[in-house]
Amino acid sequence: MSALLSLQLSTAQEGERVRARRGAQDPRDFFAGPQPGRRCPRPPESPAPAPRLHAVWRRPRGCPATLGGMPAAMLPYACVLVLLGEAAGMAGAGRLRWEPRCQQLLPSRAPVTALLPPRLDGPWISTGCEVRPGPEFLTRSYTFYPNRLFRAYQFFYRDPSCSEPAYSLLIKGRVRLRRASWVTRGATEADYHLHKVGVVFHSRRALLDVAGRLDHSKAGRDCAHRLPLARAWLPGALYELLGAGAERDCAAALGFTMHELSLVRVQRRLQPEPRAAPRLVEELYLGDIHTDRAERRHYRPTGYQRPLQSALHHAHPCPACSLIARSDEHHPPVLPPQAALPLRLGGRWVSPGCEVHPAVLFLTRLFTFHGHNRSWEGYYHHFSDPTCRQPTFTVYAAGHYTKGTPSVKVRGGTELVFQVTRARVTPMDQVTTAMLNFSEPSSCGGPGAWALGAERDITATNGCLPLGIRLPHVEYELLRMERDPLGQSLLFIGQRPTDGSSPDTPEKRPTSYQAPLVLCDSVAWGFSLQHGDRLQTWPLSPSYSWSSGRPSSSGCEIGIYFQLVPQDTRLAHGLPPGHRLLHPWLSWTVIQPGYVSSAPAGSALQPAT
Repeated sequence: MSALLSLQLSTAQEGERVRARRGAQDPRDFFAGPQPGRRCPRPPESPAPAPRLHAVWRRPRGCPATLGGMPAAMLPYACVLVLLGEAAGMAGAGRLRWEPRCQQLLPSRAPVTALLPPRLDGPWISTGCEVRPGPEFLTRSYTFYPNRLFRAYQFFYRDPSCSEPAYSLLIKGRVRLRRASWVTRGATEADYHLHKVGVVFHSRRALLDVAGRLDHSKAGRDCAHRLPLARAWLPGALYELLGAGAERDCAAALGFTMHELSLVRVQRRLQPEPRAAPRLVEELYLGDIHTDRAERRHYRPTGYQRPLQSALHHAHPCPACSLIARSDEHHPPVLPPQAALPLRLGGRWVSPGCEVHPAVLFLTRLFTFHGHNRSWEGYYHHFSDPTCRQPTFTVYAAGHYTKGTPSVKVRGGTELVFQVTRARVTPMDQVTTAMLNFSEPSSCGGPGAWALGAERDITATNGCLPLGIRLPHVEYELLRMERDPLGQSLLFIGQRPTDGSSPDTPEKRPTSYQAPLVLCDSVAWGFSLQHGDRLQTWPLSPSYSWSSGRPSSSGCEIGIYFQLVPQDTRLAHGLPPGHRLLHPWLSWTVIQPGYVSSAPAGSALQPAT
């Protein structure tokens, strides 16, 4: 794991108390102009910069901080001076944090607001091609009306890019919100009733595929006879599976349900915009789909699918949104084909938000892959609330994985086998700690009492029975890599079986994916403000070495560690407007008086690559 650098800034009042105790100057004075009556000594002369140089320059109180007043060794480097004074003077408990996004439980993002009861009125659309267990590739477009009626389109495809339409479903009905869910916190339970389900086939092959799925039962064979023969297929013709003109419920024979409407959650968040006000984004989370097709008729969701977004308030850029919003059962959206990205496991991947899994699991994930020896390690942070603010326990697991092979069953996916050989558990609340202490010592962690926040190795006891962890363990996995419209790398890991079992046999290998993970090794390091949004993020170049200075009682001190590394032109040309770029050859640390650095003075920390 990379070294954690954290620069925390208290409120202005706390800073005044610290300075009064230590007699240190205000760090904001470092960037202020000269004060009358003060003579500013010349900075010490420095030799030409060497490939590695650790230089510290103290600036007396009240002296100007200009390029002309800095040591000669620092002149060739483009330093970015971040004014901390504004953040320090903000009211409330604002805190400035500086750390790799991978080290945070959740990456920095705007606060999320849940609407209770949810407001469903309006159009909601997919933001890209979705993969359901089976596999099924689809996009969705749902519209809810104030009178509780709804109209839903589900467009199914033959390829993982959703560029080859197979057939479209038109669903009409009524939905009624009931009460807050007693099972899944933060969700609302709902009832629905279907009035009509129709299908439009976009190719003869799709017609034959659907007819073949109906031949597995007597009711299905009766429904298959109601479909036209392949030679009599008419493009654009709508065939009713359920409705006034249908003799029987052929949608049920096809295994179709809309149980996803029985669990609803609506969220709002603000998407930052460069040089503009933040953009409102509304997301609609509907119930998850059972991984076993035979169980879908009876399953009631406890987790969510990939969210839909409001057609009026969606994230930008979104190339697929306008295509899906304008589509209907006769004109399915044809998304542009995406080039398949090779699966190159390496680096660290983190959940972009709080994940809600079936069986009421709220968690975030952080994985590190080491490609040179095909080893991996992961942190599973479990929580008791849908915003992932109340931790319950953390599981660390590690092992190895095999070389991937292209999946024959799921186009675009790669099949691997993961081995879990080591694990550790950290209880994070009193309930979990008590449960582990009441369990048999031989079932989880061996003898000795569990303590809140204390990590214990469970490898010797072959896992932890109370938490359902078994060691050693093998899982047959499915992975896929994509790139979002912003160019950020995404990693999709196979969806776990809904019944809570593990994919420990080839037959149970996933055919769909969980929520994507975001590559954080390629994310620029920067400043982010929590509990406030008056300070923008300034991405900084990745640092290969870090060094620290020492705070002094007489003034601010900058500790700089120079190391020549190859210039990264992607950072120079790929920054959004309004962002600043630190020189790619310079890594630096600013230390406020009264706060310690994350490393002793003069030491270098090497982040894992």
